[in-house]
Amino acid sequence: MFQLTGQVAVVTGAGSGIGQAIARLFAKQGARVAVLDLDPNAAAATAESIRSADGHADPFTCDVADAGHVADVFARIDAARGRIDVLVNNAGIVHIGTVEQTSEADLDRLYRVNVKGVFLCVRAAVPIMRRQGGGVILNLASIASLIGLTDRFAYSMSKGAVLTMTRSIAVDYMKDNIRCNCVCPARVHTPFVDQYLAQYYPGREREMFDKLSAYQPIGRMGTAEEVAVLALYLCSSEASFITGQAYPIDGGVLVA
Repeated sequence: MFQLTGQVAVVTGAGSGIGQAIARLFAKQGARVAVLDLDPNAAAATAESIRSADGHADPFTCDVADAGHVADVFARIDAARGRIDVLVNNAGIVHIGTVEQTSEADLDRLYRVNVKGVFLCVRAAVPIMRRQGGGVILNLASIASLIGLTDRFAYSMSKGAVLTMTRSIAVDYMKDNIRCNCVCPARVHTPFVDQYLAQYYPGREREMFDKLSAYQPIGRMGTAEEVAVLALYLCSSEASFITGQAYPIDGGVLVA
């Protein structure tokens, strides 16, 4: 079960965190993974870690918000592999602040990566998937797509858009055998969390880490590997009856 043997999977933002965990797990399950990241060194490191575990991976430097860059990278993947079976839109950025604390530049920056980036990658992948008779798209949304979060105005805006894009894509391409779902994590412990705490709470990292962890009623943050397992299920043939859905992975936040 949950095998991706011989499939070509594109994972954006795969240089670290959740994207890296998804890339590694998909490769372990037999996929040939295209590792996309804005940081070429991070993409190369993830691909090398996959290859060192006898998996198949190729690194690509990609700015998901640049239309020409996205088109070029997806064309190169298609030329090399002849298909794209799975697209995971994981690349994203965050912003902390209310509407009053959000500048026009902040909003544009979040939109450019989190919304336009998903649009551009889906637009590049769908014609390839239609040509080959189907495929799977998985978008990384957030519980911010589903509930209001304090001080996350711009981020919530962008992730709400990811949710509605997911449902539109699912409806538009169901007859083309293209499924599209999204996952909605609560807080997940990634290198970004550690960097954020070091930057904004120097000397209080442990205190704030515990506070952020306690937000999840289950008592801890999620792990990137746990999100990757859910992603694997939704991208596998075992989930072939599922499309247009948002899957929370939130440690009980939505039911508390």
